[in-house]
Amino acid sequence: MAGYTRGMPRSIWNGSLSFGLVNVPVQLFSATDEKDIHFNQFEKGTGKRIHYKRVAEDSDEEVAYKNIVKGYEVSDGKFVIVTPEELESVEPGKSRTIDIEDFIDLAEIDPVYFEKSYYLAPQEGAGADRAYALLRDAMAKAGKVAIGRFVMRTKQYLACVRTGADDVLVLETMFFPDEVRAAGDLPSVPTKRTKPSERELKVADQLIRSLSSEWDPSKYHDTYRQRVLDLIKRKAEGEEIVVEEREPEETNVVDLMAALEASLAAAKGEKPKKVEGRATDKWSKMTKSELEKAAAKKDISGRSKMTKDELVDALRDAS
Repeated sequence: MAGYTRGMPRSIWNGSLSFGLVNVPVQLFSATDEKDIHFNQFEKGTGKRIHYKRVAEDSDEEVAYKNIVKGYEVSDGKFVIVTPEELESVEPGKSRTIDIEDFIDLAEIDPVYFEKSYYLAPQEGAGADRAYALLRDAMAKAGKVAIGRFVMRTKQYLACVRTGADDVLVLETMFFPDEVRAAGDLPSVPTKRTKPSERELKVADQLIRSLSSEWDPSKYHDTYRQRVLDLIKRKAEGEEIVVEEREPEETNVVDLMAALEASLAAAKGEKPKKVEGRATDKWSKMTKSELEKAAAKKDISGRSKMTKDELVDALRDAS
C-alpha cells in the first residue's frame, strides 16, 4: 500500500494579522490532513471504469467547460443565470489582511461554529517575530481569542484566532450565524421538565468521574479506516473475502438505572450485572393512570405534571 510522506508544509495564504494599528505579517498553513479513503467507480461484472460527462438535458453531446454558466434556483424550476463576469463584479476582492474586530472569551463560542483549523506562523524575513509573540502572549495573558474576517480564494471567512500548543497561533475558520441550524428545530429533544432523578444523576456523575482522564489524542485511532485498508490489501494479495452475516443489534429500551450501574461496575473493572429491558420492569407494564395512582399512594410530589416515563422513574426511586 502506498504510504503518506510528510513533507515541508506549504503556506496557502500570506498576509498580515491586524489589530489596532499593529500589523503582523503571517503565513497560513493547514493544520489537519484528512485521511478519507477515496474509491473510483466501476461497472459491476465488467470492471469498466465509470466516467461522468457534462451533457445538456435532451442532448447526448458533451458541453465544453468554457460554455458552462451558473444558475441559481429562485423558485421551483425557475433559474437565474449568472455569468462569470457578473460574479466577479461582486467578489469581495483580494485581501491580504485578517482584520481583528473583537477579543472575546473562547468559552462563549459554541464549537458548532468552528469549521477548519489552520496554523498561523510569522512570515520569514519580515521582522514579524516580535509582533507575533506580543499578540500571542497578550491573548494568553488576557484569556481571550480574536475574532475577525479575511478573504481567501475569493471567499470571505469569519475566523477565530487563538493560542495553541507549541507557541503557535491557530486560526479557526467559522460558520456565519445564518449557516448554523437552530437546535430548537429538532423534533424530539427532551424539555426542561424531563429531569433525571437524583439517584440517576449521582450514578451518572460517578460513571463520568471514573472515565475521566487527561486529554491524550494519541489514544484515538480511526479503526474503521484501518480495517478498510487491511481489507483492500488482503484482496490485492488475492485473498478471497468471506462476509459473515451480522447479528441484528438489540433495540429494546433498557432500564436506565440498571444500565448506569452496570456501566459503572464495568468502568471499575467489576463484573457487571445483566441489564434487563424495561419490558421486565413492573412499573413499565402499567398504564399512566395506574402509575398516577401508585405515585399518589407513595405521595410523590409533582406527579400530576409528570410524563409516563417520569412517573416510572419516580416510582423506581421511591421503591
